[in-house]
Amino acid sequence: MSERCFKCFKPKSVCLCKYTKELKTGIKFIFLMHPKEFRRQRTGTGYLAHTCLVDSEVIVGLDFEKNERLMQLLNDDKYYPMLMYPGEDAKNTSVPGFLPQGKIPLIIILDATWFCSRKMIQHNQFLMKLPKLSFSGSYRSIFTFKREPSPECVSTIECCYYIIKEFQQADLAPRELDPEPLMDVFKAMIKLQLTAENERILGIRTNSHDYDAKYNKLKTIPDFILSGKSDTIK
Repeated sequence: MSERCFKCFKPKSVCLCKYTKELKTGIKFIFLMHPKEFRRQRTGTGYLAHTCLVDSEVIVGLDFEKNERLMQLLNDDKYYPMLMYPGEDAKNTSVPGFLPQGKIPLIIILDATWFCSRKMIQHNQFLMKLPKLSFSGSYRSIFTFKREPSPECVSTIECCYYIIKEFQQADLAPRELDPEPLMDVFKAMIKLQLTAENERILGIRTNSHDYDAKYNKLKTIPDFILSGKSDTIK
C-alpha cells in the first residue's frame, strides 16, 4: 500500500496539498461524514475542503444525536447553526436578516452520496429541525466523471465554494478573501483521478474493474487553469 499524506489522504506521490491554502472565512463548517465516505477517499471531497477551511471540523458517523462534539457546537450561543439542505423552508443569503446579528454561521454539510445522505437524515431527524440553508443561485458541478442524481447537485467542496461566494456577495464573509484554492485542489483531484482511470484502461496500472464499457472508455482530461495563473494543473 502506498504511503499516504495524512492531510489530504492521497498517496504521497500524488499529494494535493500544494494546491491548498488556508482560508479564514468567518464561517464554521461542520462536515458530518458518512462512514462509507470516510473509507472512499479516492474521490471524496470533504477532507479536501477541510484542508483549506480554517476552523472546519469533520465528524464521522451515522447517528449524531448523541455525538458530544456536535451537541457542544449546536448548544454554543456564539453560533447560528444551519443545515445545508434544499427545501421550501430553506433560506439563503438573499433573505434579509436570515443570519442573526452577532452570530457566527455554523454550516452543517452532510458529506455522503445522495443515497447515504437520506439514510443519515433518517437516523438524525433532529437535524431537520435546524434552520435550513440553500443556494440563492443555480450551479452545475464540474465533477463530470461522477454521476449525480441531477445536474444541479454539486460536490461537498463545490458546495463550500459557492456558499462562501454568496456570503461574500451578501457582505457576510470577507470580500478580500479568495476562495479559489477550493476549486484549484478540486480540479487537481479530478485531473488526477481521470489520469489514473486512463492508465488503468491502457494497462499502465492494475485495472480493478470488471470489463464494462463505462469503465473502459478513455476519459477526456480537461485543461484546468489555476486561479490567477496562466499555467494548467500538472
